[in-house]
Amino acid sequence: MDALLFNFPLFAALFTIAFAQIIKIPLQFIASRRLDWTLVTSTGGMPSSHSGAVTALAAGLALEHGMDSPYFAIAVVFGVIVMFDATGVRWHAGEQATVLNQLVDDFNKVVHEMRSWPEKQEEEKRKELKELLGHQPIEVFFGGLLGILLALLLHVMFM
Repeated sequence: MDALLFNFPLFAALFTIAFAQIIKIPLQFIASRRLDWTLVTSTGGMPSSHSGAVTALAAGLALEHGMDSPYFAIAVVFGVIVMFDATGVRWHAGEQATVLNQLVDDFNKVVHEMRSWPEKQEEEKRKELKELLGHQPIEVFFGGLLGILLALLLHVMFM
């Protein structure tokens, strides 16, 4: 169990996830003057905690085992896949969710306007599709940069 607790690459990656999720709150507040605590557990947004985690993991492995180690190679390939997915598939899924949510809103407005009889009691509201699934390339870039910088800082502080 001690080996798990003192696994620097794992610690750096998990710390980066937590840091990236928490820092989204003040960054969003600066941009919108609105506090949104749900950002701690949400996907998407600036910076990308996924990108931060995989780059912190790779940087931690590079610091402990060198850039010529197979562990570092695995982490880099894993990181490239995660970061590509964050800007590709997941981003486009979020864009499609936005369009679908707008279509549902438009349909509901038409149905409401067509009704000539009094409205019935409001039914349970639908849960909208999650639109913020992926990341813009700049969010992935800063998430990756955050992971590398935090891994270096944590290595200096704890190793």
